[in-house]
Amino acid sequence: MVVDELMSYFLNISDSIKTTFKGMALSILYFFNARKKRQKKYLTDENYHEKAGGIFTVQYPKESIPIPDNGRYQLHNEIDDCIVCDKCAKICPVDCINIEPVRSPEVFGQTSDGTPLRIHAAKFDIDMSKCCFCGLCTVVCPTECLTMTKEFDFSTSDILDHNFSFSKMNEQEIAEKKKAFNDYQQQKAKTALPAIGSSGLASKKPAIKPVFKPKMPKKK
Repeated sequence: MVVDELMSYFLNISDSIKTTFKGMALSILYFFNARKKRQKKYLTDENYHEKAGGIFTVQYPKESIPIPDNGRYQLHNEIDDCIVCDKCAKICPVDCINIEPVRSPEVFGQTSDGTPLRIHAAKFDIDMSKCCFCGLCTVVCPTECLTMTKEFDFSTSDILDHNFSFSKMNEQEIAEKKKAFNDYQQQKAKTALPAIGSSGLASKKPAIKPVFKPKMPKKK
C-alpha cells in the first residue's frame, strides 16, 4: 500500500516536470522567433497563414492592416441613389435604420442606374451603436446605394455620435414637400368626385326597363 502511494507520488512529479518543460519550450521558441520581424502580407496573398513567425507591429494610425473588400464595417448610404423603398429598415433585425419618407406628386429625378425618384428622404438615420453588422440591408437594396465601407474606427465617448444622418433636406424643404403632396391629394380627390347637377343628384338613375312577360292563355 505504501509502495503504491510512493509510485503515484513520483509519477505525479515526473508528469509535472514533463508538462512544464513542454510549456517552457514553446515559450522559448516564440522568444527566439520574436528577434525577427514578420513582413506584412495581404489576406489574398499565397501562404498568408504560413507567415506566422516573428513579431508584427503596426504603427497605428499612420499604418493599418489591409481590410478585405467584403468586410462588414460602417454603413454608408448614397442618398442621391436612394429611392426610399424602406426595404432596409424592414429587414433590419435590430431596427437601427430610421426612415421618414415624403411622397412626391411627380417624378423629380433619377438615380445613377436610371431608376425614377418619386419619394423624398426627409430622414435617413442609421444608429451604428445598434448595428449587428449582418449586411442584410445591403443585400435587399435595389439600387445598391447602401453599402458597408472599410471604415471601422468610429469609436467615440458619446454614444449619440454613432447616429449617422444621410438626409440632405432641412425642415423648410420637408414642410414644402409635404404641403405639395397634400395639395395634390386634395386636388385629386376633388376631380374624382362626380359632377352635381341642379337637382342635387350626382346623376340620373337609368330608367328600369319592364321585364317582358308572355301572356298565358286563359283557362276555359
